[in-house]
Amino acid sequence: MSMTTAAVLGTGAWGTTFAQVLADAGVDVTMWGRNTDTIAFINGHENPTYLPGITLSECIEATTDIARAVSGKQLVVVAVPVKAVRATLEAARASFAPNAALLSLAKGLELGTLKRVDQIIADASGVPGSRIAVLSGPNLSREIADRQPTATVVASSDVELAKEIAKACHNSYFRPYVSSDVVGTEMAGATKNVIAVAIGAAEGMGLGINTRSTLITRGLAEMTRLGTALGADPATFAGLSGIGDLVATCSSRLSRNFSLGHRLGSGMSLAEAMALSPGVVEGVASAGPILQVAASVGVDMPITSAVVEVVEGRASIADMGRMLLARPQKMDGWKIELV
Repeated sequence: MSMTTAAVLGTGAWGTTFAQVLADAGVDVTMWGRNTDTIAFINGHENPTYLPGITLSECIEATTDIARAVSGKQLVVVAVPVKAVRATLEAARASFAPNAALLSLAKGLELGTLKRVDQIIADASGVPGSRIAVLSGPNLSREIADRQPTATVVASSDVELAKEIAKACHNSYFRPYVSSDVVGTEMAGATKNVIAVAIGAAEGMGLGINTRSTLITRGLAEMTRLGTALGADPATFAGLSGIGDLVATCSSRLSRNFSLGHRLGSGMSLAEAMALSPGVVEGVASAGPILQVAASVGVDMPITSAVVEVVEGRASIADMGRMLLARPQKMDGWKIELV
């Protein structure tokens, strides 16, 4: 059965953009958020805080009433920051339609529990894992809001659900692929944000393409090591939600993670750099939890470790470079093999 109605929980740049993607694919969308001014703007077909100059579809409406937003909707899209996912879904769960599907746009791990977003959704929503999916890919929200073409991955343990959701958001500029590798898709999306902070810092320091290419390649290696240790398919990291998302996030000032790293590399303090970010920088929020998960399965993640040292105030940006270059020689590739 085709999905024709959806709720989008969250009114930031990506949530608003994805609401537009769904509307352009023929889905009626109700957005939910807390800020009454933002809700009023969206009902006037714009979101100038996050997407200035973009006219939103008349198929999109918005409300501050979460029960109203999700009631009767076939698809519920989770587009709030990771730290807000649990509380948001606990507030909404009593109003979900029977057999509603939940789709996560959030990327990161939960502080304390170290759970992936699909696991948080299962805990907080009461929805079975077979009705939960995640979406990740080279998806910079501003470019998509401008209707520039891109692709993405919808992953679910139930491939038929992934296909349903992919069909619901497939339009003339947004091309979804499907996967059953939820772990790989989630971990790729979470870890690439941390790598983007490091690469942004390198560019902010004035370093060039060689450095960026090195960090992208070695960043992909540590992403793949962690994902496979957690049961992911290594091929996922060679696809859109792996290298595709990594390259996009590490190449554009449109990425909050890259931009924050760039500001750090330019000499700002973390507090100064964070204050200039228009939204949550998940690469900073998730770096520590990702490193904890890596340690629990014995996976070496030197770039992530260096970012954690910087964001937790134990090292400078210059120290980060020295830490990485002083490491012992290894064989090339994603497996750890000393020379």
